[in-house]
Amino acid sequence: MTYHVTTDALQPSFINLLLMQNAAYRRFRFVGLLTVVSIYLLILVGGIVRSTGSGMGCPDWPKCFGTWVPPTNLSQLPANYKEVYTAQRVAKNQKLALTLQRLGFAQVAGSIFAHPTQYIETDFNAVKTWIEYVNRLLGALIGVFVFLTAAFAWSYRRRNPTVFWLAVGAWLLTGVQGWLGSLVVSTNLLPVMVTIHMGLALLIVAMLLYAVDRAQAQDEPVVAIRHQIAATNGLKAVLWIGIIVTFGQIVLGTQVREQVDIVSAAANYANRASWVAQLGSSFTTHRAFSIAVTVLVLYTVYELWSLGPYLRRLAQGMVAMLVLEVLAGLVLAYGALPPAVQPVHLTLATILFGLQFLGLLAVGRLGVKPEIGVPTRSAHGVVA
Repeated sequence: MTYHVTTDALQPSFINLLLMQNAAYRRFRFVGLLTVVSIYLLILVGGIVRSTGSGMGCPDWPKCFGTWVPPTNLSQLPANYKEVYTAQRVAKNQKLALTLQRLGFAQVAGSIFAHPTQYIETDFNAVKTWIEYVNRLLGALIGVFVFLTAAFAWSYRRRNPTVFWLAVGAWLLTGVQGWLGSLVVSTNLLPVMVTIHMGLALLIVAMLLYAVDRAQAQDEPVVAIRHQIAATNGLKAVLWIGIIVTFGQIVLGTQVREQVDIVSAAANYANRASWVAQLGSSFTTHRAFSIAVTVLVLYTVYELWSLGPYLRRLAQGMVAMLVLEVLAGLVLAYGALPPAVQPVHLTLATILFGLQFLGLLAVGRLGVKPEIGVPTRSAHGVVA
């Protein structure tokens, strides 16, 4: 497509406008990508929190032991600190349970108080407290990043409203995610809360990836070769299935993590080599799902390989994540669940999920001829 720009469109003010808009678009894409990377870092740190048993390092939220700077020694806490914070959590959970019952989620409400750790308060441990607090600080920083992403998306509000509303939606959901984080603490890591928390994090990642990818595709469009269109009709369905299966695998992983906590506590955190054999059906299902993920990813990679350099790079990334994920799973299963590998295993799975989603977006664009708009000072400034 060729564009003919009239002389009046080349005035300095018009050129400055184009430069300013281009800078705004680049700024949004950079901040959006930075935010996505930061969320993946937070997922890794969250996995470290869980693998080190630091999830209840701070028994309250958003403060930690009632202060903005956590204590470093037990002497800084009152003698009855366990009773104090248990009472606070139970009171908060009673309000939550009542709300859930009114909304028709009576079973979930009952599970809050049926969980065996509901009335158990964790002993103070300075290292675990600060691990959890660093996790919260990183979460607050990412909240700022998501807000900046939404603010910089303002430049797309007319040019591509979908980009703008995806960024704003991700920002609003980040606020919900913070609230869910407080419930994870108040319910003493109730499994259903942990699972919802993880699922919402992946939804936010997907929304931000979609926003940045859509902005990038509009600003730097690539038209696919026509014969590729037919080859991608079924591939989108396969990618959707792969994304859903990977998401389900991650959710199953959070349940396996819960079983690990129960088994390790019952064994008094000794004899790690016997823990895997005691994990039960959740671990067996999780391992079976890994075969489905592997088959779907390998088939997807095979189909993506011939669809252009960008999709080939995504395919290479999928292979790398899959290989590392399988290796990490083998180390966990046959290496007595080393704590250092647990957060890596989770993070690799979420990155694979992101790559599959980007692949779906890219395949959906194949063969679509982009509409490129150039701002003008008059209706006849640009003629296609």
